[in-house]
Amino acid sequence: MRLLSAFILTLFISACSTTKKAAPTARQQPTAARTSAYDNARQSSARPGDTDRKVADAPTSASRPLSTDPNAAQRQSGTFRPANATTGSSTAPVGNGVSVSEYVVTAIKGKFLAIDSSAARVYLNIYARTPDGKAIGSADDFGKRFLVNYVLYPDYNNRERLGYGNIQITPENLTVQDDHLVLTFEVKRPKDAIGAVMLTEITEVNTGKKSLNDLQLRFRALRITDRYMLFDANGKTPKLRNFISRNDTILIQDVAGTSKPLYGFRYKHEFDAASSPMNTGTRPAAKTLAVDSTLMVMTNQPFQLPKEGLYFFLEDTTDTYGLGLMVTDNRFPKMTRPEKLVKPVLYVSTSTEMNELNSTSDAKKSFDKYWLGLMSGNEEVARKAIRAYYNRVEEANNLFTTYKEGWKTDKGMIYIVLGPPDRVQRSRDREVWVYNRRANVSEINFTFNRKLNQFVDDHYELVRYAEYQPVWYPIVEAWRTGAIRE
Repeated sequence: MRLLSAFILTLFISACSTTKKAAPTARQQPTAARTSAYDNARQSSARPGDTDRKVADAPTSASRPLSTDPNAAQRQSGTFRPANATTGSSTAPVGNGVSVSEYVVTAIKGKFLAIDSSAARVYLNIYARTPDGKAIGSADDFGKRFLVNYVLYPDYNNRERLGYGNIQITPENLTVQDDHLVLTFEVKRPKDAIGAVMLTEITEVNTGKKSLNDLQLRFRALRITDRYMLFDANGKTPKLRNFISRNDTILIQDVAGTSKPLYGFRYKHEFDAASSPMNTGTRPAAKTLAVDSTLMVMTNQPFQLPKEGLYFFLEDTTDTYGLGLMVTDNRFPKMTRPEKLVKPVLYVSTSTEMNELNSTSDAKKSFDKYWLGLMSGNEEVARKAIRAYYNRVEEANNLFTTYKEGWKTDKGMIYIVLGPPDRVQRSRDREVWVYNRRANVSEINFTFNRKLNQFVDDHYELVRYAEYQPVWYPIVEAWRTGAIRE
C-alpha cells in the first residue's frame, strides 16, 4: 500500500489472415508461455469499437514487420517522407535521439476548420522544449529559434506543388496552452483543388533540424468535423483531442459562429483494450452499443457534460458520421485510482495475474503485491518501474484517445510497451511506426491502417503478425524485471 501511495503522490506533484505463432526460443520460452496463454484467452472476445453502425474496412497492405535491412522502410511505396528530415507524427512524439542541449520540437498535432470553399483555418499544437527540457513558453522565444513554412501537395503520392507559404510567428497567431503552443494560420484553396495534403516544416534555425507534420485538408464535401471543433469556454483555444473532463465548459464551434442544434447521444460502455500484436485470429462480429441517454446542444454556445461516457453529436439524426467525444474523470489523462491503475498492466501480464487483479476486493493491496512480486520485493525498483509505465500510459491517453481511452488503442499499446517510435511514415490511410534501436533486429515496423469510424476521424488498427514475437516478449520481460525505468 505504501508503494501505491508513493506513486500517486508522485503523480500529483508532477501534475502530470490467421497465422500460426512462431515458436519462441528457449530463452524466451517462460515469458512466451505466460503471455500466449493470455493472448489465446482473449482471441474470442469482441473487437473493441464496433457498434451497430457498420463500418468499411481500410486497405490491409502493410510493411514487413521485421527487417535486417535498415533502409527497408524507406523503400515502401506511398510513404510521405522528404529526405534529410526528421519525420514528426501528428499524434506521436518521435524518439529521434535529439540532444538535450538543443531546442527541439518533439511533437506536432494538427486540425483544420473550413472557413468556406476557398480557405481553411489550420491549428497546430506544437510541443517544443528548451535545452533544459522545459516547454517553450512564449511566441517570442519560439520565433527566435524556429522557422515555420508549409507546402501543399495534391496527394501523398503526388509531389507536384500546389502552393506554399511562410508563417510569421507573432503573439497573435501563437499562444501558450498548458505544456504546448497553439499556432493558428489560414490556407487558401489551390485553384480547382478539392483537397490537399499540407506538409508543415518547422526548422530549428541553429541546427537546421526539421520537424514535419502532414495534414489532409478538404475544401469540398465537408464533414461535420471539418466545420466544427471543440474549443474552451472562451471560444479562443481549440482542443485538438477527443476528450474533455467531466463538467468542463466547452463550445462546439465553427469559424463563422453559426448557431444550430446538434443532437447528442451518450453511450455508457466499457470498451476492450487492444489485443496482442501477435493475435492474428479472425475478427469477431460487430457489437451493438445501447444509447444510455440523449441531449441537444447549440453550436457556439457553452455547455457542460456532467456524466462520463462516450458522446456522439450529429447535425441530423439520420447521419452516419458525427463528432465523437469522450467525457472522463477530472484526473484523466493521468490514472491515479487503484481500481483503474490495475487495468493497463494487461500488456505485460499473464491471464492469471489479470484475473487476480480484476477480482480483488482491495485494489491498493493487489496493486502493490503485483509490482513488488515482479520486482522481487525491491520497493525502489518497483517505484521507478511504476513511474515509467504509467508515464507512458498517461502519454498514450493524451495522444491516442479516440472513442476509448488512449491506452486501450492499438497505438497506445505499442507506445506503452516500446515507447515512441524512432520514425513515423504515413500515407493517406496508413501509418508505419519504425523502431530501429532495438536488440536482435535492425528494424521493426508496426503498420496501422485507418478504419472508417463514425465517432472519430483518426481511428487506426494494427496489422498483427506472429513474427513480432521474438521482439515483443523480451521487451515485456524487461518491464516485468524492472529493467525499464524511464
